[in-house]
Amino acid sequence: MRYILVLFWALVFSCQSPKVEDHGHSHEEEGAHSHDGDGSPSVDHTVWTEQTELFVEFPALVVGKTSRFAAHFTILNGHQPVRDGSVTVSLIKNKKGIRHTVDAPSSPGIFGPSLQPKEAGVYQLVFDLKTPTYSDRITLDNIQVFENNEEAKETLGGEEENGSEISFLKEQAWKVEFQTDPVVEKEVYQTIPTSGIWKVAPTDYQTLVAPATGRVKFGQEVLTEGSAVKNGQVLMTVSSKGLTSNNLEAEIQKAKADLEQAKSEYDRKKELYESKIVPKAAFEQVEQKYQVAKTNYETLSSGYTSGGKQIISPMDGFVKSIQAENGGFAEQGKALITITSHNSSLLQVQVSPKYSAELQNIQNLWYQPKEGTWSALKEKGGRILSVGKEVDPNQPLLSVFAEVNEGVEMPEGSFTEAQLAVGKASQGLVVPVSCLMEDYGNYSVIIQLSGESFERRNVTIGKRNGSEVEITNGLSKGEVVVTKGAYQVKMASMSGQAPAHGHAH
Repeated sequence: MRYILVLFWALVFSCQSPKVEDHGHSHEEEGAHSHDGDGSPSVDHTVWTEQTELFVEFPALVVGKTSRFAAHFTILNGHQPVRDGSVTVSLIKNKKGIRHTVDAPSSPGIFGPSLQPKEAGVYQLVFDLKTPTYSDRITLDNIQVFENNEEAKETLGGEEENGSEISFLKEQAWKVEFQTDPVVEKEVYQTIPTSGIWKVAPTDYQTLVAPATGRVKFGQEVLTEGSAVKNGQVLMTVSSKGLTSNNLEAEIQKAKADLEQAKSEYDRKKELYESKIVPKAAFEQVEQKYQVAKTNYETLSSGYTSGGKQIISPMDGFVKSIQAENGGFAEQGKALITITSHNSSLLQVQVSPKYSAELQNIQNLWYQPKEGTWSALKEKGGRILSVGKEVDPNQPLLSVFAEVNEGVEMPEGSFTEAQLAVGKASQGLVVPVSCLMEDYGNYSVIIQLSGESFERRNVTIGKRNGSEVEITNGLSKGEVVVTKGAYQVKMASMSGQAPAHGHAH
């Protein structure tokens, strides 16, 4: 029996894992962060530059103790983690200090440098990020290094819970379509919401006509409206072969014979003129006849092959319309095909006559060159062409025509939402419309308080200017709002499970 008990306890102890001190960035289930350390209070900072967001957590800096940083670097354009590169963290006071460099992230977006301060005091903490595509420097001022843990705990105290805060980890944000933007102050205009119709600008299309009478043959098997064409591409040929009249081939042969005869006479008279045998007037008459014959032949033979007269595209673009039929007959001068470049477009906006006074002071025009994307006329180099002054009984609206100088993906004749900016501008706080969440006519946004801490805030909206909306109450300049992924953060707040916070060091 004694041997059985000994064997039992030996098996129990052999199944227990040894205690391992984890100094890495450990994660609990569902992406939560865990704490391992010596009881030092945790410190976190969030800083935004034009290119990068840094969210860093670390144990309070204490003399003689090593603090490991959990530095989360996010590329703001696209809100993706920094996957490649190095980070150097420096603790500087009076131009002296210590530094540590890590050559790669421990996991995507997260770097773990460490520092062991030698003296207490107030320092600068500098993060130098170097990636294959760009570099950035982020500086934190007034970073305290404490003499001991007790001083750190007494100074920093305990973290106060904020019941309205929403925890949404960087690892969660990096996995979804997510984006943030600061609240900015800019000019806001009164707008007239309306719609517009896309048209092709007259300068952007050309109609090609038959240079001769004959049968039409397409240059490719499939030539339809919307087909892409290249500058210099042969679109069609017009052949008059076999015709008893208006036969281009016969006309070219006759023009060639006339040119040869005129050239022969020109060469003979030129020799006589240079020998001062014939007067200048007689030579000039022959020269003129030669030039006319040459021009006539070159015009008739230009683009002519054995298959007929070629119809060549004068630009890169698309087929707007086809007036000819493959194998059909075309008279000289008849329209064959219309090509458009779509380098610019014409937008016709129609508004009620009650806005006639405001239309005399149009400041800008917002439109959608493709579904869900707003552009501003002035920022894209476009211009207002005309504003209607009269209405028709059959069409009781005023038309505003604008030239749009950018690629428009909407087909000709389709509608687009539009906003006409009129009057004088006022200064206001604006955010992207995409950050708004609506509940029964009430609006709210998600504010980023720090790297992984968010808050839902009710706001009052004002004027809408394209993709931006004025906020008249609820936000301050410089606050950071979630413009993509707000509903994911909202759902995190409704899940009832706040993930554990903090990082292991």
